Amino acid sequence: MNRIRSVYPSVRSNLDRFSSLANSSSSSCSFSATASSSPKSYQPTISSEEPLAKIPKKVLQFVEEKARLCEPDRIHICDGSEAENNLIISQMVESGVLKKLTKYKNCWLCRTDPKDVARVESKTVISTRNKRDTIPECAPGVKGSLGNWLAPEDLDRTLETRFKKCMTGRTMFVIPFSMGPIGGPLSKIGVELTDSPYVVASMRIMTRIGMPVLNALKEEEFVKCLHSVGQPLPSSRPMVNNWPCNPEQTIIAHKPESNEIASFGSGYGGNSLLGKKCLALRLGSIIARREGWLAEHMLILGITNPQGVRKYIVAAFPSACGKTNLAMMTPTLPGYKVECVGDDIAWMKFDKNGVLRAINPEYGFFGVAPGTNSQTNPNAMKTISQNTVFTNVAETSDGGVYWEGLDGVDLKNTKVKSWLNKDWQPGCGEPAAHPNSRFCAPAGQCPIIDPEWENPKGVPVSAIIFGGRRPQGVPLVYESFSWEHGVFVGASMRSEATAAAEHKGKVVMHDPFAMRPFFGYNFGHYLEHWLSFGQKKDLKRPKIFHVNWFRKGNDGSFLWPGFGENCRVIDWICRRVDQEDCEMETPIGYIPKPGSLRLDGLKEKINYDELFSVPKDLWLKECEEIRQYFREQVGNDLPEKMNEELKNLENRLKR
Repeated sequence: MNRIRSVYPSVRSNLDRFSSLANSSSSSCSFSATASSSPKSYQPTISSEEPLAKIPKKVLQFVEEKARLCEPDRIHICDGSEAENNLIISQMVESGVLKKLTKYKNCWLCRTDPKDVARVESKTVISTRNKRDTIPECAPGVKGSLGNWLAPEDLDRTLETRFKKCMTGRTMFVIPFSMGPIGGPLSKIGVELTDSPYVVASMRIMTRIGMPVLNALKEEEFVKCLHSVGQPLPSSRPMVNNWPCNPEQTIIAHKPESNEIASFGSGYGGNSLLGKKCLALRLGSIIARREGWLAEHMLILGITNPQGVRKYIVAAFPSACGKTNLAMMTPTLPGYKVECVGDDIAWMKFDKNGVLRAINPEYGFFGVAPGTNSQTNPNAMKTISQNTVFTNVAETSDGGVYWEGLDGVDLKNTKVKSWLNKDWQPGCGEPAAHPNSRFCAPAGQCPIIDPEWENPKGVPVSAIIFGGRRPQGVPLVYESFSWEHGVFVGASMRSEATAAAEHKGKVVMHDPFAMRPFFGYNFGHYLEHWLSFGQKKDLKRPKIFHVNWFRKGNDGSFLWPGFGENCRVIDWICRRVDQEDCEMETPIGYIPKPGSLRLDGLKEKINYDELFSVPKDLWLKECEEIRQYFREQVGNDLPEKMNEELKNLENRLKR
């Protein structure tokens, strides 16, 4: 018999007893439940025989309130233990949600409903009393692209309708989680209620969960997160791949005033792992503004040069544009070492000495699988070799996985089932893995994880990089002229759309700061927040750069090999941080002087002039499109400094 600290009562018969605990003067209680090796044999009980760490009264009240609304059959408070995880995994295997991948150690395959495969930006809302607190006032007749707003009363009605009795027949899992090291000065605690065991298993990888979090919380405030797949039992709709969801009714909502998140209908990724984009970025950016720091869609890497000097760099790219590859880069320059702090999100605050310090609030990697292989990212391949959940990748007959770009798989002698669970072979006209298929793996498994990655005070940031997929006209790297110009560079970012969101095709989209899907508040106010750090004299502001690994030549091929060779660009950036005279001025910023970018040892011949050319006509058109974007999407909320920077750019181009 396994013994798990939990609350696992029949809600309809025991909620009144649970309620008395939530409203009692004492905030401590003890429950236990016993379970055999099979999830079917659970016999829920309430007992005080085994003491449970004190559960804050506010948590109990939150659970009680939402349990009365959602009416789950059972409640389970997650302790984060290995025994608990094994039971949840075995339950998903039995129900057909997960399949064991016998080729690897403790790895699992999940296939979702094909209607539930990506972020749903069109159904993601922020609810504030004042609409302008959330989104700028767009030009007349223009549809806004910088977030969606819903009035609080409308949202309350919508959530009441969707969540009422939505967990009937299911278990409500209570997941106490910490974004960042538990108890750290920048860390935040949330409690997610969910009816998805897949979410529990994934949150255990992506965040720090369980009783230590509740012990640290005490009676402090926490972010309230409610999630449901939206498919009560018995189900009124057929399940595809045993994956419960309700895509027609999906909504992901954020209530900044009360620090609440509610997500309904989707069990996938950032729609359901509410610590990720919802808390760490959308709500996180609002909290950061309140408290004077930054919550950004950025990787964090440490790079050590041959002299043993280490610098830390953060970089903002849109999803599926190479953040994980850069964060885990294997440098080709001799004597250089890269170590990973995080691959997706950075929380940053200037310390008392004026140094910008960054933490990775996550505990795992939720990376895009296609294109990941032993050449592009060998460290990622080592990271995901065990204890990993793969979602919507293909399955091989020898108990392994496959996706587009994966090497080491003998497709001639290995049978493959696609992410749709169909027989697949090369040339069949369909992808083996969904373009947004993912791996979810513990960050601590990364062979180059930085020794400071869990330092609660964060690591010192020397440079900030923006970037995206720009096939034409944008140089490999350039440095901004100032902090304000750097903010403008981030504000005017554009990139080809990727498979992580709903957008189709290769259209180049505006994606300021790589945050377009994740702004928690008015983008104009967000720019003011960034600009405010330029007005404080005592701050040691990092230099700001822009990179573009994806520029193409006239023949349509990439001009830069990328991946491990990107260390050559990082090397130049670090030298600029040290004020080395290795730059030359262009209208858009400083680029490397000829000969200053280290190209020794490159196997491919580089067309340096084309790679760093700044086509005047293209950039003047870029200015027109940026001006139109600012006018239509940000309007009167755009800080005047951004108009000044745009005008300065135009003037430099016309000289």
